[in-house]
Amino acid sequence: MSKKLPLEGITVLEFAQFMAGPSAGLKMADLGANVIKIERPGSGEAGRKIAIKNLFIGPDSLVFHTINRNKRSYSANLKDPNDLAKIKEMIKQADVMTHNFRPGVMEKIGLDYETVKQINSGIIYGDVLGYGDKGPWAKKPGQDLLIQSLSGICYLTGNKDDNPTPMGLAASDMFTGGHLVQGILAALIKKQKTGEGSRVSVSLLESTMDMQFESLTAYVNNGKKMSNRAAKGNAQAFLGAPYGIYETADSHVAIAMKPLSELADAMEVSLPVAFQSVESWFGSRDAIMEWLQETFTSKTTEEWISKLETKQIWCGPVYNYDQILNHEGYQVLKMDQEVETSDGDKVKTTRCPIRIDGSRIFSRKSAPKTGEDNEAIEKEFNLN
Repeated sequence: MSKKLPLEGITVLEFAQFMAGPSAGLKMADLGANVIKIERPGSGEAGRKIAIKNLFIGPDSLVFHTINRNKRSYSANLKDPNDLAKIKEMIKQADVMTHNFRPGVMEKIGLDYETVKQINSGIIYGDVLGYGDKGPWAKKPGQDLLIQSLSGICYLTGNKDDNPTPMGLAASDMFTGGHLVQGILAALIKKQKTGEGSRVSVSLLESTMDMQFESLTAYVNNGKKMSNRAAKGNAQAFLGAPYGIYETADSHVAIAMKPLSELADAMEVSLPVAFQSVESWFGSRDAIMEWLQETFTSKTTEEWISKLETKQIWCGPVYNYDQILNHEGYQVLKMDQEVETSDGDKVKTTRCPIRIDGSRIFSRKSAPKTGEDNEAIEKEFNLN
């Protein structure tokens, strides 16, 4: 992208590891910020060794490269007075600082918000916690699966008789990282207006509860009755039929929010008397979906979509990765990009999903080696 990116000129010091904090840094780096990872000498942040499917690029995990592309690395021992003095000098000149240590850790180091504010009164200080800074869980490890399991969300995914089912990705981490970016951007706007810095705090548990605001609102306003998942094809535990996924003659089809009566007309089947009342569509969800399922198996997914779309029924196929990545509807988005490490290793990944003035944002720079940029950063911040 040739145009100037909106966060160019903003310097972010990232004292974060694993997913939530670094994913926020990734979005800011993609948008032009100078994001500097502060890492322990030698081993770097712990996320370098957390791998999915045991995939590594050089000494670091592939997932580390996906979350930390476009950043620089400065290695420093925060327990060493000389290194800590350099870090504080960098803080003086930075715009944003983020961390995801447990409560009390930054206080011990001397980099808590109140102390940092004395160093740089205009700093935007972002912290990611697991469960907030108070209460019985405050010092528990904040980890995505543990958060999902606590939050109630595992009773929304899967079918009625399934065990509690977490989402198949680190959704709590990624939503929390997104909330952190939103808060930081809001604080930067405030600073532009008032000159004042801010502390922006998010937690995995709060973000995961916020993800469920529709379902939670329905629960607390309806006698605190938890909704059961559909027996088969569940897509949203709080929505009635026909919303869900159905088997067809060759694969599956997804049916979204359209009245059951309209779907029946489009499918050219007569709606049974027992299901003609709108009030029955939630309470009789399983029976309705079972009845629909018998009809859906009579045609292929393509045949159903062709038939239903002409009647303005919201429907679509259920794809796996191979199908979506090879479909023109995905390829026209140009979501793929290739980044390159300083050793010349190439990594295929996705680009930033945000467009600025119609332009897509691509970056060639992969994640840095630990301390790779120390020399350049020390010159930049006059630390020598």
